[in-house]
Amino acid sequence: MKLQKNNCYVITGGPGVGKTTLLNELAKHKFKIVHESAREIIKQEIDNNGDGLPWKNKAHYTALMLEATLQSYNSVPKNETEIYFFDRGIIDTICYANMIGLGVSTNMDALGKNYLYNKRVFILPPWKEIYQTDNERKQTWEEAQLTFIKMKEAYLNYGYKLIEVPQETVQNRVKFIMNFMTS
Repeated sequence: MKLQKNNCYVITGGPGVGKTTLLNELAKHKFKIVHESAREIIKQEIDNNGDGLPWKNKAHYTALMLEATLQSYNSVPKNETEIYFFDRGIIDTICYANMIGLGVSTNMDALGKNYLYNKRVFILPPWKEIYQTDNERKQTWEEAQLTFIKMKEAYLNYGYKLIEVPQETVQNRVKFIMNFMTS
């Protein structure tokens, strides 16, 4: 059974492109925000000496990400009408699984096809001037660029329409998104 939540928009892109900053600014405009689970999973796995880390056990990390992303999706009630912005979606996990060579299981593919967000997905392109690595973000600049390309392919393969958000100030990015919300 397909579940379509047209009030749920995904903001995606490679690492370090300003998604979190943008989502924090959208929250100031009274939109509901569903934050990405990756950093929390990484912190928990490190704290618990677990192996569900992208640099240790990628399959376990992917399973944890898929579970957390599905929980995030299900946290929005079916009949909710308020606008929600998601920091990444189920398709991001599918893309990651493909990028690391795990492939996409039948179950994962079914989740991508049956747990649907608004068909318009906002994607942020790589932006070298703001890209930084840290304890949880270890990807190189080249990996960040490849992630953007693969993310575009994954969302298009699942029937989403991508709207590329320009490299602008966070305020201008919010205006850009809000213009699409009213069109």
